[in-house]
Amino acid sequence: MIRKYFLSGLFTLLPLVVTLWILKAIFTTLVDIFRGPLTWLAHQIHVPDPPTWGLALFSALATASMLLVVGALVGNFVGRQLLAWLDEVMLHVPVVKTIYGATRQLMGAIQSGKGGSFNEVVLVEWPHSGSYTLAFVASRDCSWAVPGGQSMIAVYVPTSPNPTSGYVVMVEASKVRPVAVSADQALTWAVSGGVVVPDGSRAR
Repeated sequence: MIRKYFLSGLFTLLPLVVTLWILKAIFTTLVDIFRGPLTWLAHQIHVPDPPTWGLALFSALATASMLLVVGALVGNFVGRQLLAWLDEVMLHVPVVKTIYGATRQLMGAIQSGKGGSFNEVVLVEWPHSGSYTLAFVASRDCSWAVPGGQSMIAVYVPTSPNPTSGYVVMVEASKVRPVAVSADQALTWAVSGGVVVPDGSRAR
């Protein structure tokens, strides 16, 4: 009975804890970004340095405002042109283009809900024989890496709770098993640490 209550409590609180952990990481990053400019502005108008809670509040409001503005821009022609220009700039900056391009493609593919890279969910052996995990098919053409050899498939294995820091692995095509799970369900499963199973219920 104690074990049942313990697991029920764990599975109930884990999604909340993971969400708060991710939000804390985002806010900490934003606070670090805004600390310098806001401190400089405070000195210019001769007021005390902004407290940490003030920076966190400003960061939260700035993030919400930014998301609303970007969402509104995507809905009109001028905004789409502006974002297309930003994409073009980011994809021409060394190093940045690699990270930005991969993340953009992953998030765009999952958001679209259509076929293509990162939308086909499969089951692969990872990280060793006998262990399995869900992965996204990144490419079915790996002939450039194994010319004339075995048929290989490149898959992306997401990590928990941050799915964007995963691994790209080449797996023999014969060892890749299709799974009747959508990309967003697989992503939710990964972010929740396996607590939320693909059919929408929670693991027991």
